[in-house]
Amino acid sequence: MYDELIEKIKPYIKNYPAFLVGGYIRDNLSGKKSLDRDIVINCPDLKTVAKNIADDLGGAYVELDNENQIYRVVFNQDYIDFAYMDNIEDDIDRRDFTINSIAYDIQKNEIYDKNNGIEDYKNKIIKTHDTKNLSDDPLRMLRAYRFQAILGFSTDDNIKDFIQKNGKLINQVSKERIQQELMKMFEGKYLTKALLDMDKSGLLEVIFPVFEEIKKIPPNSHHHLDLFHHLVETADKIRINKPELKLAAFLHDLAKPDCWTIEKDTGRHRFIGHDELGGKKVIPILKELKFSNKQIEYISKMIQNHIYPSALMHSKDTTEKAIIRFVKKIGEDTPDLIELARADRLSARGEAVSDKMVEENLENLDILEKKYEEIIIKLKELPKLIDGFEIMEILNIPPSPLLKKIIDEIKDMQAQNIINTKEDAINYIKSLKGKI
Repeated sequence: MYDELIEKIKPYIKNYPAFLVGGYIRDNLSGKKSLDRDIVINCPDLKTVAKNIADDLGGAYVELDNENQIYRVVFNQDYIDFAYMDNIEDDIDRRDFTINSIAYDIQKNEIYDKNNGIEDYKNKIIKTHDTKNLSDDPLRMLRAYRFQAILGFSTDDNIKDFIQKNGKLINQVSKERIQQELMKMFEGKYLTKALLDMDKSGLLEVIFPVFEEIKKIPPNSHHHLDLFHHLVETADKIRINKPELKLAAFLHDLAKPDCWTIEKDTGRHRFIGHDELGGKKVIPILKELKFSNKQIEYISKMIQNHIYPSALMHSKDTTEKAIIRFVKKIGEDTPDLIELARADRLSARGEAVSDKMVEENLENLDILEKKYEEIIIKLKELPKLIDGFEIMEILNIPPSPLLKKIIDEIKDMQAQNIINTKEDAINYIKSLKGKI
């Protein structure tokens, strides 16, 4: 297995047992190019070796963990992590899964695979050499589902049994690490498989206790699936590979159990206000999992407004002003919200929902997306007809939220071609006298 960067560092490590391990080897099996390399090495002064490689080959040296002798050398986008090992057998046996325990002996130029990781990769199964490796770092339970989501592999029965019995060990792991692993999982092409298996093991409810109540909501006339499977399917229908959007799709109805009523005369299930409440309810859940403020704001915004696009376009008499107001409220996240509304529509096909209703809904969402693109271009190109100082002088008002509201109204009317000149703007502002 030839690697140009490894060839360059060989002279620096030629006197020590050294092995390329981890994801680089796994990715190599699928033909995927990886930019990060992990090397384990039995070297008494690994720090000096890593520094020499960085200095001589034009890399940047980074000390990751001096106590355990873990050092990084960065070359533009490529990097190598060096870690001290006593012997390769113990190192491989302690790795999370067999597909990640395949090693390449750098000195002998040969693969070392004592735990049959290559065979497991070919058979598309995630195994561990010893379930003790899962208890040593309980995050590995969640990582098993991350690899399911990315690779589409099945999980070995020993891992499933361990997680079913020991899922609560995940609470020993820092929330930051759990959040990072979830985001990697939600990027996966096979996310549905991972979520369903994660639910069967009980780990999903350990991380997201809210699903205990969610799973109590059955199918109804507007939903062919129970609420849990509706959420899984909605996440699956998202076509944008954006983990935060897929997570928002998976959680978009999390407040339905709190808003659930059944009409006595019709038997219809209603969930009035679940969008608004859901946008608020998700915030402490994501804070607990150490999501960033930006991520929380985005996911909450998606959930709180997920009904908005379809509701807006439900009427054939939707005005240009209403669409502009929608676009200005949602901003650059508008295409993502429309995508969530589309996925939600495709995942709700109860007996009261006809094919024609679905088709019209999707067509309207397409129209809305095109309108968004037109409006964004138009708003960017609009000339500034009048500034805030002039408005304050005409109306004799101070800087205030009212001033901002008037400026926004002028922009809206510009976008609708109601106001086109400075004179139009002045006349509109004068018309407000005595009304504000």
